Amino acid sequence: SLKLTQLGLDVDKASAIDNLRKILERAEPAAFFVRVDMESSHYTDVTLEVFETLWQQGHRQIGIVLQSALHRSDQDLRRINALGARVRLVKGAYNEPKSVAYQKKVDVDAAYARMVRTLLTEGVYPAIATHDPKMIELTRTYANEHGVAPDRFEFQMLYGVRRDLQARLVRDGYRLRVYIPFGREWFPYFMRRLGERPANVGFVLRGILGETG
Repeated sequence: SLKLTQLGLDVDKASAIDNLRKILERAEPAAFFVRVDMESSHYTDVTLEVFETLWQQGHRQIGIVLQSALHRSDQDLRRINALGARVRLVKGAYNEPKSVAYQKKVDVDAAYARMVRTLLTEGVYPAIATHDPKMIELTRTYANEHGVAPDRFEFQMLYGVRRDLQARLVRDGYRLRVYIPFGREWFPYFMRRLGERPANVGFVLRGILGETG
């Protein structure tokens, strides 16, 4: 999982495409899947353009992230599903203006639930990335009711957050992928992520303190 701004996107789009291509050319022979993370709405269009460029060049071990908080994401989901590419669905961690994003949690959750249903019925091995027990239960219920087998999608969560939920999902036969920042610069990266939106600190603490069992 990587961010295009780490690959030169702020320099120019061509640099990001070239650097991502180099990563894919090393990853694909080893059967490693590469996920292009989504950043603030300022980068949404260009991130999708870079992703689609490499997809159209024949790189298939690549997926994208969509944020339910953005008004545009339903349309973007249809666009990615039409390609047959894999999507990770998140709520969104950026503080966005009301012109581009829902401001109320209830609206973000409603969009997330709507996109989960679309992904489970039309998507290609979607990744449901959430620590929200309500969204997890909604996903499980919808999958069961519509005959979507547990091996046709996966849940994704952050390392160390809601380990009780993580263990329960695995115990119940679901696939779970855990996100772990890795590398020499992992701590500065982690601190930047928290700094992008101070509310993220509260989210992590609630996730850890909310564990049961």
